[in-house]
Amino acid sequence: MRRMIRIWIFGGVLSMIMLSCKVTSNYQTPEIPTEKLSRLYGSEIQGQDSLPMASISWKNIFIDPYLQEVIDKVIHNNYDLKIAISRIQQSDAYFKQSQLSFLPSISTGASMGMSKNSPAAQVSSSFPIHHMENYQLSINTGWEIDIWGKLAAAKRAAYADLLASDASKRAVQTQLVAQAASLYYQLLALDKQLAITNQTISIRKKQLETIKTLKASAILTGADVVQSEANLYAAEVSIPDIQLNIRNTENALSLLMGEPPLHILRGELDEQVLTANLSTGIPLQILRNRPDIQMAEYDYQRAFEALNVAQASRYPSLNITAAFGLSTLKIKDLFRNSFFYSVNAALNQVILEKGNLRTQIKITAAQREQAYWAYEKSVINAGNEVSNALYSYQLARAKEGSREKQIKSLLKAVDFNMELLKYTSKSNYTDVLTAEQNLLAAQLAGVNDKLQQLIASINFYRAIGGGQF
Repeated sequence: MRRMIRIWIFGGVLSMIMLSCKVTSNYQTPEIPTEKLSRLYGSEIQGQDSLPMASISWKNIFIDPYLQEVIDKVIHNNYDLKIAISRIQQSDAYFKQSQLSFLPSISTGASMGMSKNSPAAQVSSSFPIHHMENYQLSINTGWEIDIWGKLAAAKRAAYADLLASDASKRAVQTQLVAQAASLYYQLLALDKQLAITNQTISIRKKQLETIKTLKASAILTGADVVQSEANLYAAEVSIPDIQLNIRNTENALSLLMGEPPLHILRGELDEQVLTANLSTGIPLQILRNRPDIQMAEYDYQRAFEALNVAQASRYPSLNITAAFGLSTLKIKDLFRNSFFYSVNAALNQVILEKGNLRTQIKITAAQREQAYWAYEKSVINAGNEVSNALYSYQLARAKEGSREKQIKSLLKAVDFNMELLKYTSKSNYTDVLTAEQNLLAAQLAGVNDKLQQLIASINFYRAIGGGQF
């Protein structure tokens, strides 16, 4: 027993010495290609004094209580997120398995055997036994010593895969929050469009009565009446389309929440508060906050460690096996002078393997290169998305003041033309129709401007990696 312990100690010391000869490379985090982002991070995207959106909770960004309720349901019920969480559990199981690869394997066994020699095959009286039994109880163990760092690299690869799965889950969460907020704001915009159209219909009905009165007074003609009716019908016919869009948007939002189609409780578009001072903080930190970039980096790390595993597989593996237990030819002597043990150490080296190892090294090296370029591409794409989202928001804000002035002017134009139509001959009904149509178009465009601001804020939220969960 002492001899076996000495052998185990010798094997452990030998493995510690040989660890200094490992052939794996140390992983280093790839640098973000800042020179390619210099145009994106000009004065338009420099960090400001406000707290970056990426560092605060999404509930402090989307403060509408109805929207918060929708997002909560999406986060808890969405099927895509459940799948992402399941993948994390799968990766966690693989990682825990890789941690145990450093430990020896232990097994137990019990065996019983009987044999009988043929008397006709007996060649000498030296072998008189025709019947023989064998009984054995044993404990067996095996241990692969990680000489070249292969098992350690496999463990790091499994851990990178686990981190990539977690980043994937956060990417799904961010995407779901953005989708939910986008659909919710689209729903509010449709409500606003419906309200504007209904208000327009109410006004045009009153105007139709006024036009009929003016015709009866011989101020206007029958052509003006039918034009007024057509103008009314043009507004009425758009109502079903808006209602259909509302129903479809509600259904899409219900599906995102993992629920059957239902009516969505919601606020109003004019109540929505925008993040007036969008801030990116430090550009590099913002990019590293994005789950997709983190996922791409972990994928690169996993490919890097996979190449380490392939490189280490070219070298001999050191395996130590041991067994001890009880063995006897008679069951009654099982616990009488029947103890045995064996310890073996072996170096195994594949010589002819049809080029499999060399091919595997080339494949994993190519996969590592692919993962690196995918990482760099994700960084460039992230910079583009941040720049586009912020620029879109700034342009939408720039239109706000002019749009308000346009709507006020068109309201006055409609009123002035109607008054001129009633009391003077300096206007005709065509001027009224033109002013009304322009007013409705401007009001609906104003709704789209507000929606564009909200969507741009959402896109910016998603582009910087989302808030904290």
